[in-house]
Amino acid sequence: MSNSEIISLLHNGRGVFGSDFGSVSFVLENAKLSSYKGFYLKLFDKAGEVSSSEQLEKRLTNRDRSYVVSQQNFSMIPGMPIAYSLSEPFVKLFEKKSVSDYCDQKMRISTGDNDRFIRLWFEVNGDKLHYPQKWVAFSKGGNYRRWYGNQEYVINYENNGAELKSFSGFSGGSDKYYFRPGIVWTDVSISKSSFRDLPPGAIACSAGPMLYTEDAEIRYYLEGFLNSSIADEYMKVLCVSVHFQWGDIAKIPFVYDAQQKTAVTALVKNNIEISKNDWDAFETSWDFERHPLVKEALSRSHWNSDNATIEECFRAWCEECDLRFEQLKSNEEELNRIFIDIYGLQDELTPDVEDKDVTVRRADLQRDIKALLSYAVGCMFGRYSLGSTGLVYADGKWTEGNYGQFKPDADNIIPISDEEYLEDDIVSRLCAFLKVAFGEGTLEENLDFIAKALGNKGSSSREIIHNYFLNDFFKDHCQTYSVTGSGKRPIYWLFDSGKQNGFKALIYLHRYNADTIGNLRIDYLHRMQRIYESEINRMQDMIDHSTNAREVGQATKRRDKLTKQLKECREYDEKLAHLALSRIELDLDDGVKVNYRKLQTANDGKFYEVLADSKNIMAKK
Repeated sequence: MSNSEIISLLHNGRGVFGSDFGSVSFVLENAKLSSYKGFYLKLFDKAGEVSSSEQLEKRLTNRDRSYVVSQQNFSMIPGMPIAYSLSEPFVKLFEKKSVSDYCDQKMRISTGDNDRFIRLWFEVNGDKLHYPQKWVAFSKGGNYRRWYGNQEYVINYENNGAELKSFSGFSGGSDKYYFRPGIVWTDVSISKSSFRDLPPGAIACSAGPMLYTEDAEIRYYLEGFLNSSIADEYMKVLCVSVHFQWGDIAKIPFVYDAQQKTAVTALVKNNIEISKNDWDAFETSWDFERHPLVKEALSRSHWNSDNATIEECFRAWCEECDLRFEQLKSNEEELNRIFIDIYGLQDELTPDVEDKDVTVRRADLQRDIKALLSYAVGCMFGRYSLGSTGLVYADGKWTEGNYGQFKPDADNIIPISDEEYLEDDIVSRLCAFLKVAFGEGTLEENLDFIAKALGNKGSSSREIIHNYFLNDFFKDHCQTYSVTGSGKRPIYWLFDSGKQNGFKALIYLHRYNADTIGNLRIDYLHRMQRIYESEINRMQDMIDHSTNAREVGQATKRRDKLTKQLKECREYDEKLAHLALSRIELDLDDGVKVNYRKLQTANDGKFYEVLADSKNIMAKK
């Protein structure tokens, strides 16, 4: 456009021509006009947004969306983008040094076959995590989150990555930068950019690239700046798609003020600590120790003495989350103030941060109670322990002494029935957990609080909780143990006979062995069949001998239901028999998707669907 001039331009965004990828309408003069300023009108709010015709019509008359800019301004910006929304003070800062003068991008690794080399960290053998073991941390982008987090993946780096590096599809930078600290971000995002600290011991991939600098203090300063409102304004015009690419980030003007280094570094380190504490409060973090409500109960010296209520522990958790949220927001606004002053943009920007842009979580009653139930199930299986912190068992050596007063289930099978048929079902185990964690004296109060938070149907607290485990727990577990783009990776697997809820039982993947299906079939499924047979006979006897019409009607209805459940169990028994005889072995390194299919495939190659939601979890053939 060196010999032409933009007279006017409508930046339409998406939606003007249907499901397009974005468009502009413009008037161009085939000549240079001295001192001419073009008119620009932006008709969308954020990249990727599809606007309706009504929205577009309103925006056409909105003067706040219009800009009058000299085309000469664009020549001052690297690459000469049509950055009409940048004011002159912003544009003049391109005369300064840029981000690329202080750091470089490193380690854009591509495996060539992610299904082969990449896992979510909780899938694999816990004894093989972290360098120099087989599975090492692999930064892969993730959702919008600042300062710390999204550490979900691991990569097979056994024998210093011998298999990975020899694979024909592999590409990567110099391995001298592997496992070094840096700054990572998400390459693809429809929201704002978010930069996070990557601690030592990880490798970054092409979808979650890393900025590297030898100077740690510069790294913290740079991270603070990149998460500031100033950097965000530059990225709005330099990163014109949903990709936040290094080439665009590298162009951002970067002003290093040594006098502010100490203040910026302190704020950034505090932000990282705050965000790490938030990330580690949830069990999908590999540094998770205990559920926060249990942690609160134990910190009050209720362990085996007094009693605690979940409600009071939740109130304390609410206060903790609110303090964390407000502190992070305050820190981010202070960083904005510092950088606005450094850049001299006081008339252009305010330091304010919107609540929606603060990336630590506030307390949420239903979410946190469901997480408590998930943690309780983890303790039932021995993954976690009330007697110690962190991940206790994820394959490897089983140590009975790790578990204190609440012992894990002996056979790795926890039944879930629609009525209280079994003395060792999941609700009975939950009650035992609550007595140890919060005290026996508050059991009923705590059950009531849990039931109210769940909001499920039922005539009593136990029935409500029973119904949650029967109908919703596994769905929630799959949602928790999943990552966008990678799908569901449950570690507690649900054996499910079908729609009649004849038989359901959970197992823990990391404790599975070749005897598990046989034990489940003989000790639990056959026991349920005997219970159904006994109950059917009892209902029939009531029908035959009762003179109360209502009683007869209820007994008939229950007999018919039990008959359907028994039929379903007998059909399910035939499937399990084939799998039990096959004595299937699993390798955790294969991952959930492969093992989910493998467990349901007999030695003759025939597939028997015995696990819940198989279609959406297991790998395709």
